[in-house]
Amino acid sequence: MPASRLAVDLSGTTLRVLEGTPGGVMRCGEGAPPPGSMDHGRVVDPTLLGQALRQLVARTEISGNRALIAASDAIASFRVLNFSTGTADEDIEAELKRQLPQQSDRMSLRRTDVLPGRGLRTIYAVIWDRGQVQAMAETARHAGLEPAVVELKSLCVARAIAAPSCILLDMTGEPCEAVLIDEHVPRVSHVFTIGSGGDLPTELAAGLRPVLTFYRQSTGAEFPAESPILVRADQMLPTLTATRLEGMIGHPVGPLPQPPRVRPEVRFVPFLTCIGLVMRRRQ
Repeated sequence: MPASRLAVDLSGTTLRVLEGTPGGVMRCGEGAPPPGSMDHGRVVDPTLLGQALRQLVARTEISGNRALIAASDAIASFRVLNFSTGTADEDIEAELKRQLPQQSDRMSLRRTDVLPGRGLRTIYAVIWDRGQVQAMAETARHAGLEPAVVELKSLCVARAIAAPSCILLDMTGEPCEAVLIDEHVPRVSHVFTIGSGGDLPTELAAGLRPVLTFYRQSTGAEFPAESPILVRADQMLPTLTATRLEGMIGHPVGPLPQPPRVRPEVRFVPFLTCIGLVMRRRQ
């Protein structure tokens, strides 16, 4: 049995922690961050937030202290780019800097190879707000934890979902978020708001179209019509709403299924991001 891992989700409007392993027991806890400690996925007061996290860790009876941290996509930008296998590293770096320009010395660029064995070199690259990464690490330390890694929410949820290609429609918070996933790798994340009293299927379709447009423009192909829209929500979409959305967007619509190797008692909808963190191959 692999060693238990501790995931800390700082990507949304609710603090969440999960300790466990895929296929094993997972201990979960959640709570509201203190007012003024976070703002739209950004850490404002690491000390205050860390104190709340320390209390949540104690209340959840977490035993580990090495924290894998999920961050909001709002603090970074990412790209997935394909290169021929013989492309020189300096040419890859030049293209990454063109696609993800560092606008200040507060930004840092990281890259990793993904999808090996395809006859191409595929790079997943992220440009981070270094100050926010440091603030999240500081938050963990104030909670008595050792920050091990910070990863974007979009990468975490892509790892947790069994479907290789889909669009995750996240309606668990405000604003809503659409993450297009292809070959288990996030390709684009987009946030949008929906009004009260409006036509929900129309507003959801409008929020989903930008990720489909991005995919078409970046790949020159349409996103496969059989790839589903998986709805992450506290309550299931009404059947009529899902049917209308499916007709507008041209993709099947259904609820987020339970991730593989997660026991039935785990509330996987709110803890999806944490589950994706503990599924990391490397700690």
